[in-house]
Amino acid sequence: MALINQLPDSQLIRLLKEDDEAAFAEIYNRYAKELANFTASKLFSLDDAKDIIHDLFVTLWEDRKQIHITSNLKTYLFTIARHRIIDKIRKNVTREEYALMLQSLTKVQHPDIEQQISAKELQQTILQSLDQLSPRVREIYQLSREKHLSIPEIAAKLQLSEQTVKNQLSTALAHLRKSLSGIPVATLIWWLS
Repeated sequence: MALINQLPDSQLIRLLKEDDEAAFAEIYNRYAKELANFTASKLFSLDDAKDIIHDLFVTLWEDRKQIHITSNLKTYLFTIARHRIIDKIRKNVTREEYALMLQSLTKVQHPDIEQQISAKELQQTILQSLDQLSPRVREIYQLSREKHLSIPEIAAKLQLSEQTVKNQLSTALAHLRKSLSGIPVATLIWWLS
């Protein structure tokens, strides 16, 4: 049998379908660098490019029995890479659009009277909700959210187990979530900014 690096792509594909790891390694050696350069040229992040190529070859190995290549292997691999690049760009655009939308919602230069009233009402709702908690739960919440102590720090300070602190904090947050469920999202975003 000829050396693996001298075999044509069609034979490498056949061997790949027969679980030949050397054939897979040769396909990787033949095309990974060129695919990585192509992918990196289309994306701003080298890490994203590496992830795409890594995932492409993992999928090639995992799906080796089912692959059906109608063109040549190089075209097949570049087509898969191109589709993954497009998917990555779409995800990034969606994230960026969402971040810009959130940023525009939070950057209110001059809050109007209505927003100021809503903020005061929100503050009152939060204070009333906290007053409904038991003293220990309220104390744990305040140490976590206002004093910015970690769960281990709170546990040590109050001589409680970390699990107890987690449970009490979960209780406080669930209670607050329920209290704030009727407040419009725009008011919450403005208040948090």
